[in-house]
Amino acid sequence: MPNVKVSPYFNLTMFVNIGPYRYPALATCLLLYVFIVCANWAVVLTICREKTLHEPMYIFVASLSFNALYGSTGFFPRFLLDLASDTHPISRVACFTQIYFIYTYASNEMTTLCVMAYDRYLAVCHPLRYHTRMTAKKALILAALAWLIPVFFVTTVIYLSATLPLCGDEIQKVFCANWNVVKLSCVPTVVNNVVGMLMTIATIFLPLAFVFYTYTRIINVTRRSSDKFKGRVFQSCMPHMVSFVIYSIAIFCDISLSRFNVEEMNSYVAVILSLEFVVIPPLLNPVLYGLKLTDIRRHIFKML
Repeated sequence: MPNVKVSPYFNLTMFVNIGPYRYPALATCLLLYVFIVCANWAVVLTICREKTLHEPMYIFVASLSFNALYGSTGFFPRFLLDLASDTHPISRVACFTQIYFIYTYASNEMTTLCVMAYDRYLAVCHPLRYHTRMTAKKALILAALAWLIPVFFVTTVIYLSATLPLCGDEIQKVFCANWNVVKLSCVPTVVNNVVGMLMTIATIFLPLAFVFYTYTRIINVTRRSSDKFKGRVFQSCMPHMVSFVIYSIAIFCDISLSRFNVEEMNSYVAVILSLEFVVIPPLLNPVLYGLKLTDIRRHIFKML
């Protein structure tokens, strides 16, 4: 019989002892969190307040910024507490709550980038029919679907993981991750693996493939167009392309890291790679959209 453990706590084991550098690291992370909150709230409030920005593209930008607030709030407060502490236990309830926040954030980010790619595809490839095929109401429906689909999958995945009997309590991460919990199981996890794979396909790989398809079509159209049209397309699509590439790299690093034995890696490298997708996109997206998109930038400065 497997040695089933019923400890009410998990231990996060990937925190590195950085001695006197702990408090500078804590202050830096706190400043990052404050900047993420202020910058993304500025984008969300600007788009909500200005009626001229109640258009599909800006609705999706607001959804992306709100998701950054949501994901950061699910990660940073607990992470800051762990940085200030010498021990890193986390209750099962808090662990699965953190998994829910981080996984829905990660999935929402990709599905929202997917619907944004669809919006840009319609604007560039079907400009005459854009305003009939992509209205503000349709944009709100697509943004809602981009949130609801990940919620369904993540809820199912967490339910399956929470019912597993576990033979350990050590999670090799600086935050709770579903795959690390599943690896502690005392019983076969075929169902968990299948559902987890379906979730990854539905919220990561299918949106990824769709974005590649839409930009292939956009490139084909712009290649045969005038330089002025190319410039307008580049101005419109560049923030989305940059945020999509950055997020794809960050999520790929985290997925790849979960398949390796982190004890054989440099601890600092492992921590940095695991934090990329919850820190870099929320940090850079408001800068990309707030500064690059003229309408948002002008109204943010006006509001400030």
